[in-house]
Amino acid sequence: MKNGQKKAQEQTLDASSKPQNLVLAIANQKGGVGKTTTAINLAAAFARKGLHTLLLDLDPQANSSISFLDLAGVEHSAYEMIMDGSGGLEQFIYPTPVKGLFMIPARINLAKLEAKLVGDFDAPFRLKDRLEPLRARYECIVIDTPPTLGLITVNALVAATHVLIPIQSSYFALEGTDDLLETIEKVKARPNPNLQVLGVVVTLHDKRTTLAREVYEHIRKVFGPKTFETVITKSVRLEESPAYKESIFTFAPQSSGANEYTKLCDEVISRV
Repeated sequence: MKNGQKKAQEQTLDASSKPQNLVLAIANQKGGVGKTTTAINLAAAFARKGLHTLLLDLDPQANSSISFLDLAGVEHSAYEMIMDGSGGLEQFIYPTPVKGLFMIPARINLAKLEAKLVGDFDAPFRLKDRLEPLRARYECIVIDTPPTLGLITVNALVAATHVLIPIQSSYFALEGTDDLLETIEKVKARPNPNLQVLGVVVTLHDKRTTLAREVYEHIRKVFGPKTFETVITKSVRLEESPAYKESIFTFAPQSSGANEYTKLCDEVISRV
């Protein structure tokens, strides 16, 4: 935490306001849309609300993991949990610097997972089965998914109760979104009929440009009430905080990013 900065004030929820067994997949097959930034800061925001929270990194790039952990000290990761899971789940769960936030990290070996699972009859359900014992222990589980629509993302959608879609307010914002929504509908049709699209959050928004404002209005027209009121603007602080192994709430508590992710957290909780 920077000298002279105070920790952002934490506000805990009463029992009646707390979500129960929320499993939230942050998904978009398009890279560079602020997906990992949303996953790590939304998970931290849940924890700051007093919610016992687990962050699961399913991206082989492991950006969520290195935002909080030194991977040199990680012996067991999401790959081993999904492939085997024997010996208990505690070995895969690591504390983070954020009080109340725990993590199942990723390593590069996760890139081998799809090839290993292809052909297994339970391949789409492997993560759901592994997470089942943890759902009673954590009020919120946040899943950071890879920028693909492969078997790893399908596992996340089958295990999730809700999906949140970050979309950058850029010219190519909606590129590939139809494919993601089609995949979600296929998952809802059979393996996970209770999956809900919680909403779409506009990220990396530069409100100074006409193009960004036009794209934002177009996204609102396409998704209507599914669009979150909160908009995540471009922020150097949001980009810098992972390098210091901090969430935005301790790295720059007075920043626009801290304020916006607090508001997004409140919106998510109100929707579930």
